[in-house]
Amino acid sequence: MSATPALPGTPSAVPWEELVTAALLGTDRRTPQGLPPGREPPTAVLDLAAVETVRRRAGLRPAPAGPRPERAAADPRPPLPPAAARRLAVLLSDRPGTGGSGRRGSAPDLMELLPQWLSLANARGFAPPPEALPALLDAARGRTDLRPAALAFAGPRALWLARLNPDWRFALRSTPGGSESPPQERDRVLALWQEGLFAERVALLTALRGRWPAAARELLASTWATERAEDRLMFLDSLRTGLEQPDEPFLEQALSDRSRNVRATAAELLSALPNSALAGRMAARAAACVAVDRTQGEPTLVVEAPHECDPGMERDGVVPKPPAGRGERSWWLGQLVEAAPLGSWTARLGGRTPEEIVALPVADDWQDELHAAWCRAAVRQRDPGWSRALLGPPSAPEAGGPGAVSLAERAKLLSTLGAAERADWVAGFIATHGLSEAFQLLGVCAVPWAAPLGRAVVDALNIARDAGSYPWSFSGVMGLAERCLDPAEASRLDALTAIPDEPADASPGAGGYWAEAFQRLTTTLRLRATMREELSGA
Repeated sequence: MSATPALPGTPSAVPWEELVTAALLGTDRRTPQGLPPGREPPTAVLDLAAVETVRRRAGLRPAPAGPRPERAAADPRPPLPPAAARRLAVLLSDRPGTGGSGRRGSAPDLMELLPQWLSLANARGFAPPPEALPALLDAARGRTDLRPAALAFAGPRALWLARLNPDWRFALRSTPGGSESPPQERDRVLALWQEGLFAERVALLTALRGRWPAAARELLASTWATERAEDRLMFLDSLRTGLEQPDEPFLEQALSDRSRNVRATAAELLSALPNSALAGRMAARAAACVAVDRTQGEPTLVVEAPHECDPGMERDGVVPKPPAGRGERSWWLGQLVEAAPLGSWTARLGGRTPEEIVALPVADDWQDELHAAWCRAAVRQRDPGWSRALLGPPSAPEAGGPGAVSLAERAKLLSTLGAAERADWVAGFIATHGLSEAFQLLGVCAVPWAAPLGRAVVDALNIARDAGSYPWSFSGVMGLAERCLDPAEASRLDALTAIPDEPADASPGAGGYWAEAFQRLTTTLRLRATMREELSGA
């Protein structure tokens, strides 16, 4: 934009670029030409910058008015109760600093309470105040974990805003929980699928899949041959929702796709269908590798891993080249066992139950590889019976069970169990092994934690406090407790908010830090209880 001429009686205009350069370098190194005489250069530069700012704003030329956007769709949900609306504004405000010492203090972390508040608001079916939508979308933009709940709460107006502001385009790529309902008119669906932006097409396909799986599959098949490879992969991934046996012909066709990633995803989905032809082929291959040897004193599993990865195995999703440090044969074996239906092993291994199969000794050091593959299969096929067998009792040494090779594997196996059983297992683990390895396991438990699990966590924290160590080693668990512990547990924690007598071998000041941590925990739990009351309209 050209500079606006200086008006009579005003300081002479200095180019904006000159003012910026002088401000950056300092007037002692760069003094612009045309400064008023008799004034200190720094003051004169700031005054001229203020005048030039007004000139630049006033010098904008009017432009033709654009078309007025269509009105946002109406939100039929009831508005928030006034107290809950005020609470939302507070939760969306800037996160308070932690201070220079790094200590969190005793005040609750409001941003960490926002996900739970959104979950409660969605469960009660409230609509947000319109003035809160920009801050809500900004929060969801910065935290992907917030997006499904935030967009479900924001409703149709969030999508309307997202089409007007590029910063909020992520809302158009949301899951069914955060996107608008798919159109039901066939012409509108086809028009959006054929002409929409990629993000809109992903949202449409995902939403359709959640309601009408067959319609989504047919829509995808109609343009499959003309889609880009990276788009085919994204679209294919949407079939995980509502995966069903009628998907098999389409997925079997995708096994011959040009893209290796598309082929691998199709094979993974087919292996999750126990009655698919691919699952049968993988079961036959895996069964040829594992057998029971009865010639020894006790039945023992013997393993003969594949000696090659033939074209049929590659077509069914077996990756031929292993990662660095892995042997080829063990790599191929793990993929075959992982993709084979778990139900086929009972017939193959003499009618044994999962617990009996897992308890069998395995010859020649193949146990870790075989059990790890069964763990992955149990997670992929969502089989709670095999998950229980592989987890073993929580009081077992290292609580690893015979097949859980890591904490991450245990957490994945636990996710296949019901909420109550999951909580009981983790409570037993904590009671036996403490909290040092419980963080990942607690993360898969339903919120709020069941009473036995909550008591186990509080008791373990109390034991750690009495041991005289600093609470920082348990900061992750403490943070989870603030979000997941039942607010009814607050009264049990009051006695722990006082500074305890420190034993002689305790870390200096540890008691005060523990008291502060428990004060924050109890304050947070009571705040969560208040949030629940506000959302109920009480």
